[in-house]
Amino acid sequence: MRMKDWDINLKIRLGGETAFNVIFWTFFPFLSIYFANSFGKSWTGILLILSQTLSVFANLMGGYCADRFGRKRMMVIAAFGQSIGYGIFALAASPLLAMPILGFVGFSFASMAGSLYWPASQAMVADVVKEEHRSSVFAIFYTAANMSVVVGPLLGSITYKDNPYIVLTAASVFCLFLSMTMSRTLHETLPEQLADRHRSTAGEPWYRFLAAQLRDYKVIAADRVFLLFILAGVLLSQTFMQLDLLFPVFMEETVKLTTIFSYGDWNLQLSGKQLFGLIVSENGLFVALFTVVVTKWMLAYRDRYVFIGGALFYALGIAMFGHMSTFWGFTLAIAVFTLAELMSAGPQQAFVSRLAPEHMRGQYFAAGSLRYTLGRTLAPLSIPISSWIGFSWTFILLAGVAVVSAVLYNMMFNRYERQTAA
Repeated sequence: MRMKDWDINLKIRLGGETAFNVIFWTFFPFLSIYFANSFGKSWTGILLILSQTLSVFANLMGGYCADRFGRKRMMVIAAFGQSIGYGIFALAASPLLAMPILGFVGFSFASMAGSLYWPASQAMVADVVKEEHRSSVFAIFYTAANMSVVVGPLLGSITYKDNPYIVLTAASVFCLFLSMTMSRTLHETLPEQLADRHRSTAGEPWYRFLAAQLRDYKVIAADRVFLLFILAGVLLSQTFMQLDLLFPVFMEETVKLTTIFSYGDWNLQLSGKQLFGLIVSENGLFVALFTVVVTKWMLAYRDRYVFIGGALFYALGIAMFGHMSTFWGFTLAIAVFTLAELMSAGPQQAFVSRLAPEHMRGQYFAAGSLRYTLGRTLAPLSIPISSWIGFSWTFILLAGVAVVSAVLYNMMFNRYERQTAA
C-alpha cells in the first residue's frame, strides 16, 4: 500500500508523531542517568516501577475509552496530558526549582498520558487499513519513529546535559501543538456499529461502565493464544527496554574513554555517555535503513519462525552487549540487537489485529501493549539487580529471559494452529 493512498489521518499523524519523537529522544535515553544521579540506582528502579505500574492501568483504560469515546478524542486528550506532564518536568529541572522528585511526578504523568494515546492510535490504523496492508503500514510508522532515534540521542548528548529544561519545554510545547492540530484536522474512525452500541448505554452509572470494561478484559484474558502472546512479549521486553535503562548506566560506569578513530597522533575519543548517544543513534539508523527490507524478508517465513527467531537474536544481542567495551564491539552487538527488533516489529502488530474482533479492537491493542507497559514496569529492576550481582550476570540473566520468551512463542503457535485447524 503506497503512502499516497493512505487515509489523511495517517499522513497527519506520521508527520506530527515523527517530529515529536525527535524531541522525545533528545532527552529520554538520558533519564535513567538523571534519576540515578538524583536518587541512586536502587531508588531509581523502585520509582520507575511505580511510574510504569500507573501506566499499565492508564493503558487498559485507554483501550476501553478508545472503543467507547473514539480514537480521535482520546489521542487529543492524551497529547494534551503529555504537554502538561513535560511542562511540570521542565519546571522541576529548571534552575528556578531544581526538584528531581517533582520532575519524576511530571515524567510519570506524561507516561500515563502516553499510555492513553497508544491504544487509540493503533486502533485507528486498524480501522482505516485493510488487513493485508497493516503489517507494512505499522512498519512505516515504526521506521519513522526510529528515524527520530538517529537524530534525537545525538542532539541530546550535546544539549540535554546542560539544558534539560529547555529540551523538556520544547517537548511540552510541541505536545500542545500536536493536540490542537489533531483536534482540528483528524476525523473519527471509530466503527459506526461500535459507536451505536455505546450510545445505547449512554446515561448509565459509571460503575456499569467499569463492570463492562472488566467483563471485556476478562474475555480477552480467556483467549489463551493472546495471553501467551502477552506473557512472551513481557519477557522479551526485558531485553529491548534496556536500551534506555541499563545500557546508559552500564556504559557510563564501565567506559571512561574509548577511541572511535585514530590517525597518527590524532584520536577521536568519546566518554561512555557520549558513546551511548552514538550507539542509540546507530540503532535508529539501522532501523530507518532496514525496516522495510527486513519486513519484506520476514514475509517469506511463517510467523512462528519470525517470532521465535527474533527472541533468540535478542538473547544473543544482549549477551554480546554486556561483554563489550569498545565502539566497534558495541556496534556489532547493537546490529544483532536491531535485527531482532526489525524481525518482530510489523508482524507482531499485525498478529494482534488478526486476533482482535472489530468491536474490541481498541481493547485488544491496549491489552497487547501490556507487553510494553507491564514490561516497562519490570524492566527497571535491572538497574538495582546490576548493583547486586554485577553487570555481566545481569546481561546473562536478561538473555535467559529472552530464551524463555521464545519457548512461550512456540507454545502459543502450537495452540493457535490447533484453533485455526478446528
